[in-house]
Order: sequence, then C-alpha cells, then structure tokens
Amino acid sequence: MTCLRCLIFLCFTFSAYLTGAAQGLPGKMNDVAFVSELDGTTQRYVEILPGGFDKEKKCDLLIGLHGHGSDRWQFAKDLRGECSSFRDFAAQHQMIAVAPDYRAKTSWMGPAAEKDMVQIIQELKRKYRVGRIFIVGGSMGGTAALTFAAIHPGLVDGVVSMNGLANHFEYGKFQDAIAASFGGDKQTIPVEYKKRSAEYWPEKLTMPIAFTAGKQDSVVPPESVMRLARVLQILGRPVLLNVDETGGHETGYKDAYDAMAFMWNNANKR
Repeated sequence: MTCLRCLIFLCFTFSAYLTGAAQGLPGKMNDVAFVSELDGTTQRYVEILPGGFDKEKKCDLLIGLHGHGSDRWQFAKDLRGECSSFRDFAAQHQMIAVAPDYRAKTSWMGPAAEKDMVQIIQELKRKYRVGRIFIVGGSMGGTAALTFAAIHPGLVDGVVSMNGLANHFEYGKFQDAIAASFGGDKQTIPVEYKKRSAEYWPEKLTMPIAFTAGKQDSVVPPESVMRLARVLQILGRPVLLNVDETGGHETGYKDAYDAMAFMWNNANKR
C-alpha cells in the first residue's frame, strides 16, 4: 500500500510538472472592485500576486483577457491550457497576473471595456511598481488583446493572441454582442470597427506578438491573424505564428506557454 501511495504521488508530481503547475507558485488572489471613471458602475478584476511579493520592488504585469461568455475567473481559475499556462508563466517570472471582466462576458473590447482597461492599468501603476505590461487573451480575449495593443501601443510591451481575429469586417459571428459592445453595427459605424480591427494598424504593433491558431477553427477563422502576422514579419517585427493544421478553437498548454515565452524573451531584447 505504501509503495502504491508513493507511485500515485510520483505520477501526480510528474503530471503537475508536465502541465506547468510545478513551474512557479502563485501568491495571494484578490477579487478587486473599482468604480469606472466612464460611467460610475462597479467593475471587477482578479489580481494574483506572485509568491513572496514585495510591493516595493518593480514587477511586470501580465493581463489575461477571457473569451466570449466567460468572465474574470476564466484566466484566474480555469484549468484549460490557455488559462493554466497564463498563471504558471506569471508565477514563474514573478509577475503580477490580472484577469479583468473588461466590462462584459461579451465585451469584444468595445469603448467602455477599453476605458476600463486603461483605468485598471493606471490604478495598478499607482498601487505597485509596475514595470512592463503584457497582454494575453484567448478567442474574444485574443481579439481584444490585439485591439487594445493597436489603440494603446504605448501601454503594451508584448501580446499573445490565441485563436483570435484581426478583422471585424469579415467576421460574421456574435454580431449582436459585438454591435452592443461597439455601439452599433459595422454598416452604421464602420470607423469604430476599423479602429478595433488590428489588421488595419500594423504600424502601431511594434511590440513582440505571438499568435496561435487552429487551421480548422470554425468559431474564429484564423485567416485575419495569419495575414496580420505576415505583414508584421515583412515589417521586421518580432512575431511568432503557430498554426495547428489540424487544430480547432483552442490552444494547448505547451503552445500557449511557448507563445508567452516568445513574447517575454523578445521583450527582454528590446
């Protein structure tokens, strides 16, 4: 029985190592409420401080943006590869990890979500000695990460977009939710859709960017991020494009972690 217990323990430990859980230990998790400067509503984000955190020392910030239909707890607690790798990477590199609601479960980084994101970053800079700022997202969150970086390149030092899109004009799904977030449909306010489509703003995306995509993804087809990645490569930007030829709408743990490592390593060279 004792040997069996040892074997179970060893298997669990090895599995934890393979999934990245042994790469770093997170510290305290806080559910933070704040009053939006935009409209006075109460908004929220989860803050995960690294183990042994010292607020007097400079610390990089890793922001995780959830997918359509989820909320701040997806990147804070979900076991799927995109989310667990996010927490492990932050812990490994002693980063503050933040997972915001960014206004709604179906936000798509509309104007209100964008303003809340800027406010969160400003408040964290006042609260802690924040160094560089990195943004990671999956699906809607991968789209939102690209949108925010294109609009606020001065606030972003690196991006990982997993299974996101870069062109809202050619995208046909979730149009009611996107219109509600943006303030109208693409026929009514095309300027807003162009503003939030990263493919139109490659000159602003000077930071390291890693893209992961599934060639068989029917939820968020990968063509727009593939085109954007190729343009950025032509411009000589640090870009990783990892397209799984048989993959769908999900990025596995290793590919997600490798994408963050690419972003981090290239930011360190700047």
